[in-house]
Formats: sequence, structure tokens, C-alpha cells
Amino acid sequence: MSDHHLAGEHHPSPASTALGTLLLLPSELLHEILIRLALPELLRVRSVARPLSHLISSADFRRFYHLSSASSGPAPAAAWLLIFKKLPPRGAALRGFHGPSGRWFRIPVSDIISPAVPPGEDLYFLAASGSSFLFAANGRRELVVVDLSSQSARRLPPSPLGPRGTSSWRRFGLKLVADPPGSNRFRFMFAELVNNTPFLFEYQSDTDTWRSSEAALVAGPSAPAGPDGTYLCAAHAGPDCVMVYSGPGADRPVFFRPRFPHNLGGHGDRLHVYGDGSAVVVRSTAVEARTKVVAGVELYGFGPEVGGDWQLVSTVPAELVEGFRKPYAVMTGLLAEREGVIRLILISNCRGAWDLVWLSYDPASAEWRWVPVPDWGGVKGLNMAGIAVSSTFSRLWPPAPSSPAICR
Repeated sequence: MSDHHLAGEHHPSPASTALGTLLLLPSELLHEILIRLALPELLRVRSVARPLSHLISSADFRRFYHLSSASSGPAPAAAWLLIFKKLPPRGAALRGFHGPSGRWFRIPVSDIISPAVPPGEDLYFLAASGSSFLFAANGRRELVVVDLSSQSARRLPPSPLGPRGTSSWRRFGLKLVADPPGSNRFRFMFAELVNNTPFLFEYQSDTDTWRSSEAALVAGPSAPAGPDGTYLCAAHAGPDCVMVYSGPGADRPVFFRPRFPHNLGGHGDRLHVYGDGSAVVVRSTAVEARTKVVAGVELYGFGPEVGGDWQLVSTVPAELVEGFRKPYAVMTGLLAEREGVIRLILISNCRGAWDLVWLSYDPASAEWRWVPVPDWGGVKGLNMAGIAVSSTFSRLWPPAPSSPAICR
């Protein structure tokens, strides 16, 4: 018998040898390898060895991964599509579609939020930014924020308008932003008419307080729009809307009533979607009784001055529209800008069958892309309770390797 058998020599497996070789690589080269992995593979690698876990959980790597996703084109560009889906009898799940991975994930916020709300609470998903997720609780008539990075949830103090049910929050004119970017601190803003007067309401997480400001009327194009300014839709009825603008250095928010071009015509077969200082008009034509198909999609925006009318920015190419021309009976939409890319989500229903279309427009290249979205976790009998678009979660995974932030 050979000496190495007598000594009980152990031969490392090919997998462990490959891992050891990988760990010997310079950190810069490891970064280059790991940032090319899709998120599910990255999270699996993170659980293989402690050195890899520390590397992937580091602030530098999260920043590199975020930037690499953001530079990969207008379709996935550092974005998540989030849908909150109620499940019978009392369950609920937040599903996230990760653009770079091309996959849906379940984001486990239910266990995190449960200490902050009683069992069976009727929740509606409002918005997301970074690792913060904002919900409205219908029973308690209050807002609840979930911080995925700290695995915690807490209730917000009542807004200046008092306790409100979920129906009051289902609107275009609200926004959640990380402040500063990349942190778990945030600002939540919404605009609304109070006694026919537009107001801007803002909650700041670092002080846990609300403030409200009455908006002043802008008669016409005057004040220049700042690069960090915020447009919110306070009210809308078809093509008519009231927009509230708030920018750095401004003493108070202002409002105006922009008009669409005169050739836009009526609004019986047009869906208007507002968000982040842009508007989309979805034109449809009837194909049979109570069934339509999309005929065209137009994107509108504002010029360099606050108070002007809507200006046509771009039209979705006809060949792209042809790709998602499915019959529908009802349709709703979401419009948001993330990382300089404008994203339009259209959700429609026809005879109980749901369909979802994700379009992205990159102003830098003036290009539209249709992002393929696979079956989103079982759409039959969908009871959707909120939808949002968020930037890539640079704080998505916590430092400790024991609790993954998302799962398939």
C-alpha cells in the first residue's frame, strides 16, 4: 500500500481547487469577473466563501456593480420593476424584475413589515428608492416604510392631511428619493389640491417630520428649471393637469397648468400617464366591442423654463409598437426616470389575461427599447396592489452573509 494511502492523504475536489485559484487573483481582477454576474449568481457566489462574501458586501463593490449595471444600456440600466401582489387568503408578495438578470425575484418584505402592522392588514405598495419601500396600510390609515438593508420597518407619523386610506394614495403625484443618494435616508413628497389650491407635502426621514407648502401660480414660462428640481402632478383629468414644481433655492413651490399640443384632439381613446416631469400619451384604436389595441405612444416633457406647455420629446417607433399590439380592455401605466433613463410600464387586461410592457427611452441617444419581461410570477387572477420602478439596490444585500435580501 502506498505511503500516501497510509497517511490518509486528502485530495482536494476540483471545485475547491478552482475556488482557491479564484481567491488568489488580484482584487481588481476579481471585481471585473464578479460585476459580470447576474444578481442570482452573485448572491450564490457570496455564500461560497467568507472572503468572497466580504468582497461582494463591501461598499466599493456595491458601487462598482451599480455603475456597471447603469452603463449597460437603456433597457436594464440599473432598474428594477416592482409589483406587490396580494395572495389569498391574506398573504402578499413583492415581486421584483431585475433588468440585467432578466428574472423575477421574490423580495421578502412581509416578514420585515409584520411587526409594524397587525396580521391581515390591507397594504398597498406606493414607491421604492434604494433599499426603502413605502406602503400604505388601509386599516390603520397610515404609511409604513420597510428598510431592506437594516431588515426593519416603522410607521410614519400622519401627514398634514391626517390619516388616509389607500385609495387616497393611488395617484401620479408622489415620489420617494434617497437623500443623499445611496443612503437609507429618504424624502417622500406628494402634491395635492386642498380646497382647490395646490400644496406640496414632504416627509424627511432624518427628522421624522412633515412639512407642507402652498404652491404659487406661475403665469407663464419664467423661472429656469434646476437640474435637481422635482415635478409632481397634483391633479389630472384626461389631458388637463396641474403640475407642481419645487427646486433647490426656491422659496416656495410653484404650480402651472400645461397644455398638450392642439392636434392631440379628444381623449376617449387616449391614456395619459404622468411622472417625473414627463407625460406619455398612449393612443389606441378599437378592434371590437370593448377591446382596443395600442396605435401609438408619445413622450412629452418641458423646456428649460418652469411654467411652459408640454412639448413632444419623442414617439415610439411604429415597428416597436407593433411588437406589443395585443388586444386589451383596460390599461394603466407608470412613468418614472431613473439614472437619466425614462421608463414606461403599461399593464393591461383582456378577458382576465394580464399583459405587461416595459419601454425605456434614453434621452442621450434618443433611442427607445422594448424590454422583454417574462411571465411575472403567475398573472392569472392577479390582485395587484401597487407597482413601482426603482434604481438598482446598491444596498440590497446586508453585510452579514446569513440573511439574503432576495430569493427566487
